[in-house]
Amino acid sequence: MDINLARTFLAIVETGSFLRAAERLHVTQTAVSARVKALEELLGRKLFVRNKSGATLTPAGMRFRRSASTLVQVWERARQQVGMPPGRRAVLTVGCEISLWDPLLLNWLLFMRTSAPHLALRTEVGFPDDLLNRVAEGVLDIAIVYAPHQRPGLRIELLIEEKLVMVTTSKRGQMPRPADYVYVDWGPDFAAQHSLAFPQLSNAGVSAGLGPLGREYLLTAGGAGYFRLDVISAHLKSGRLHQVRGAPEFLYPAYAVYAASAEAKIINPAVAGLRHVARPASASRALQTART
Repeated sequence: MDINLARTFLAIVETGSFLRAAERLHVTQTAVSARVKALEELLGRKLFVRNKSGATLTPAGMRFRRSASTLVQVWERARQQVGMPPGRRAVLTVGCEISLWDPLLLNWLLFMRTSAPHLALRTEVGFPDDLLNRVAEGVLDIAIVYAPHQRPGLRIELLIEEKLVMVTTSKRGQMPRPADYVYVDWGPDFAAQHSLAFPQLSNAGVSAGLGPLGREYLLTAGGAGYFRLDVISAHLKSGRLHQVRGAPEFLYPAYAVYAASAEAKIINPAVAGLRHVARPASASRALQTART
């Protein structure tokens, strides 16, 4: 069977629409319809009921859903194994949300280098919805994201309850003026909470869509902004940054998401490594171990 038939089926299930599935797959709606027809002919069952609101699964489609996910995952695993580097027994592919990779993903790579040398590691960064789609499709083994939505067939595990804190380069640690504030985009939940807490800072002169960019700008140009506590803790200790007195803190947890049907011998060491480096003290040890 053409694996694209299973991919198309899963895209329709995830989006609830032939049209939205076509947009995700970058093909025409006609191509999506043709693939579904071919799949239904192969299985001898109707898989979808189309209506004005989109497409819903038939009983046969519901039964095929888990098999389709397994088919895609098995295919991706086989494709990766064929291109596996010498001396490695399996390939592990991890994707991380852009705002979370630093330093979590680097520390994890350093830790896995010594704790699981039999695994070939593939990493990438991206946007949360795309990463979750790729896990569901079997392209990624694990996605590290903030505030994932529950999806059938996926498991979600809390890694760390990170905090966003307001810091400043001013030694007095006072609340900043709008002209000195750097707004970092930590997602819609943060934006809503931030707007309620600081309406006067909603139109900052400088905005950054990437945490590391905002941090380096702040350290160079001065000012204040919200950043992940684990990332800027060293700068707080050195005195380059100071926590703003009285400013609220916002939770920014990180989760690992992986397929419920994933191979335990591959997923378990990776998730254990993520749990390990998610602890601040362990992260520094992983870095020191990798350098020795």
